[in-house]
Amino acid sequence: MFSRAVSVAAWFCCMTPALAMVGDAPPAAEFGQSIVLLVGSRGSSCTGVALARDLILTAGHCVMPGADYKLVEFDAARKPTLKDVGTIALHPSFDAAAVARHRVTADVALIKLPAPIDVTPVPLATLAKSVAVGDRFTVVGYGLTIPGDGRSGGTARRATLVATGQPGTLQIRLIDPKTKGERPGLGACTGDSGGPALVEQSGRLTVAGVVSWTTGPALSEGCGGMTGITPLTRYRDWIVSTAAKLGRPILQ
Repeated sequence: MFSRAVSVAAWFCCMTPALAMVGDAPPAAEFGQSIVLLVGSRGSSCTGVALARDLILTAGHCVMPGADYKLVEFDAARKPTLKDVGTIALHPSFDAAAVARHRVTADVALIKLPAPIDVTPVPLATLAKSVAVGDRFTVVGYGLTIPGDGRSGGTARRATLVATGQPGTLQIRLIDPKTKGERPGLGACTGDSGGPALVEQSGRLTVAGVVSWTTGPALSEGCGGMTGITPLTRYRDWIVSTAAKLGRPILQ
């Protein structure tokens, strides 16, 4: 449980270290109003994207049972406060054991907030065609920029990455086109889990997937090499129907 005797600032200072979008990724002011920072009572931090003003999409491994979760809201002076998250809906095929073994699973979840917040919802992608090698995605995250320094978090950052390998409907691997995953480059890291992978459709950015895992350069441990996303193609119907059950139709 979160202790109400502990200030949010102190919690940020002492939480488990988590890195932000690495590789000198620039701030993403244009996306900052659409994503949120989620924290767990066991020291985790993740990103989520607003599908409605009171509905957040994130990765399933970001909100697993056994911990309490809060949304971090920043005021105009960037002072953080913790807010309740309400109902959490994990995809029924999500397998926590698969995540622990770094296997593919339905790594998606929805969070229904108790009340609307000041965010700009983003529509879901339709993805009528298959993803091809070289297709571009914009990945956005809300983690830390200095390893181990909790005070460096709270800024949305973005990275434009391209698909590599054999993109499919279970996972898509993304790399920095300049470094090709072989040396340190742009990419997501721990605090960016659950953040959106965005593609442009009909002149607007839409959510095509969520960040699930990362590697370091040349498939080493860490970040800045490859970013793995869970595409929403297989899970779109579940997202739409679950949102409706939660009383919140979403942008499409």
